[in-house]
Amino acid sequence: MIQVNNISKAFSERTVLNDITFKFETGKTNMIIGESGSGKTTLLKCMVGLNDIDTGQILYDGRSFTELNVKEKQEVRKEIGMLFQAGALFDSKTVEENVVFPLSMFTDMNESEKKDRANFCLQRVNLKNANNLYPSEISGGMRKRVAIARAISVQPKYLFCDEPNSGLDPKTSIVIDNLIKEITQEYNITTIVITHDMNSVIEIGDNIMFIYQGQKWWEGNKQEILKTKNQEVCDFVYATEFMKNLKEKFQ
Repeated sequence: MIQVNNISKAFSERTVLNDITFKFETGKTNMIIGESGSGKTTLLKCMVGLNDIDTGQILYDGRSFTELNVKEKQEVRKEIGMLFQAGALFDSKTVEENVVFPLSMFTDMNESEKKDRANFCLQRVNLKNANNLYPSEISGGMRKRVAIARAISVQPKYLFCDEPNSGLDPKTSIVIDNLIKEITQEYNITTIVITHDMNSVIEIGDNIMFIYQGQKWWEGNKQEILKTKNQEVCDFVYATEFMKNLKEKFQ
C-alpha cells in the first residue's frame, strides 16, 4: 500500500497540489483521473521522488519515503516499476535488451539469469519471438507490452503507469488494460494508473481519485463514479459520446 497524507506542492507562487490524501491499495488498480493540468503527473512525480513535496507525507508500506536518506530512497525505487506514456523504449536496443536494461541496473543477475527473466516477462505479456526485433519494427501495442515486460522484470511491489493507452486504438487499449489488471492481481502489486481514458476507468478501475485544480475532488470506485452527482466529475466522465450513452443507464 502507498499512502499520501496531506500532500501539497507549489512551483514559485502557483499551488499545483493542495492537501491531497489518498490510499493506493495493494492488489488493486488505483486510478488517478482529472483534466489536463489538474496535477496528476505532478503527484506521480512527488510519489516517486522526482519532485520534492512542500508539506505532507508519502508512505510505502509504512515507510516514510519523505524521511528516508538517499540510500534508503534508492532501495525503495528498486521496488518500483514505471510504464511511461510513450513507452520510453531505447530505439537502439532490441526488445530483449530493453527488458534486460533494468535488470542490469538494479540486480546482480548474471547474463544467463537476465536473459531467462526477460524471456519469462515477454512471454507473460504474450510476446514471443520478438526478442531480436527493434522498437521501430513492432506495433504501438507491442511496444507498450514490451514496456510492461520491462516494468515487471525487477518484480516490483509498486507499478506506476502514466497514460498507458495513449496513442492506441480501442481494441489494443483493452488488451493493455486487461494485462495491467491481470499482472496487478497475479503479483499482488500496488498499481497506480494516470489516465484520461474513461473506458479504462470503467474496465479496470478499483479505486479512483479525481483531481480538480490541484485538489482531491472525489474518490470512489467504478460503480460509484457512474452515479455521482458531483458536477465536475460528471463533466469529465460524460465528455465523450460513449459515456453519454451510458449515462441514462446509471442516472
